[in-house]
Amino acid sequence: MSNAAGPTEQCNDPRITALGLLVDVRTGVTARLAPVFEAHGISENDFDAVLRIARSCDNALRMSDLARQAGASTSGMTRVVDRLERRGLVVREPHPTDRRVLYVRLTREGLDKTGAMLPDLLAAIDHWFTGRLPAEHLDQLLAGLRVVRDVVLPEAEEAERGNRAAAVTETSSP
Repeated sequence: MSNAAGPTEQCNDPRITALGLLVDVRTGVTARLAPVFEAHGISENDFDAVLRIARSCDNALRMSDLARQAGASTSGMTRVVDRLERRGLVVREPHPTDRRVLYVRLTREGLDKTGAMLPDLLAAIDHWFTGRLPAEHLDQLLAGLRVVRDVVLPEAEEAERGNRAAAVTETSSP
């Protein structure tokens, strides 16, 4: 007879519960935020790209970095950027010295769209997610999520570190 736990016991393993809760929360919060994206005429995937670009230094990202950060294929991200470009929210810009590198930059319209949407999105996030947690729980959740994110998607941590450095530079400029 084996000492290994059977399927029923394994299904109740806290690791399975943690993953299930993560998936449930993602599904539920996404559904609750959908009306905000719909009201502003942008999909969640498209807004994710816009937000990643907006949080980057000079509101621009290399196309390959944008795809990597979003966990998308380059062809999938090309389709997203095509849609955003048709709407006037982003432009593609060649690197000044390396023709192989392409940047995606938010336009004034893209920045305005982001600015107009953020109050509604932040209110919904607060109502359905972060506002449900005491400040210390939110801090712990963010810290825990970053630990896991940095292992499974290390390029996102590099981007966040770059964004924090750019923010420090902006606030320390005269």
